[in-house]
Amino acid sequence: MNDFDSEKLAWDKADGLLPAIVQHWQSGAVLMLGYMNREALAQMRQSGKVIFFSRGKQRLWTKGESSGNVLLLKSLHADCDDDAILVLADPQGPTCHLGTASCFGDGSAPPLAFLAQLDALIDQRERERPQGSYTTQLFEEGVRRIAQKVGEESVETALAAVTQDDAALVGEAADLIYHLLILLRARKLGLNAVVEKLRARHLERMT
Repeated sequence: MNDFDSEKLAWDKADGLLPAIVQHWQSGAVLMLGYMNREALAQMRQSGKVIFFSRGKQRLWTKGESSGNVLLLKSLHADCDDDAILVLADPQGPTCHLGTASCFGDGSAPPLAFLAQLDALIDQRERERPQGSYTTQLFEEGVRRIAQKVGEESVETALAAVTQDDAALVGEAADLIYHLLILLRARKLGLNAVVEKLRARHLERMT
């Protein structure tokens, strides 16, 4: 957990209730909005599950207590005025009671968020190995075969860049990224590892 300090929050601004925005910890998609009091925040940090204060029921409410689609707490952040909370969470199923990933609708996620969703899906495929899945087939063929596919897709992407139109280049690039994500998962890595390396390199160049 980060160095979030709940004692610095401006609890008195809204009668002890602060808005809490829940965001997907990997994709950045906004999942829902709720409200928290001191007790909800304390119990959430203790349990590791996102907990709100229900204004309608006038009690603490663990997200997913009925459906099982809980939100696992990753980190907490306060805004610049200390009167709003940002919760980064790992959703264990659809967040909305309507069955969508976000209470704001599945179309609310920024386009690049799909990369994190795809990475998570590939991770799930690697663990569950559903029959008939092309991804499963690649995992079962092993790292060497997956690496070979990445090499093939790299060449096809490069060729498309110099000999074909934009649509062909985009298609080949999509194939390359997909197979690269599978290769990373086959080595027990994920997209986050690559992003962190890029971030570290960027920070080094900025200093």
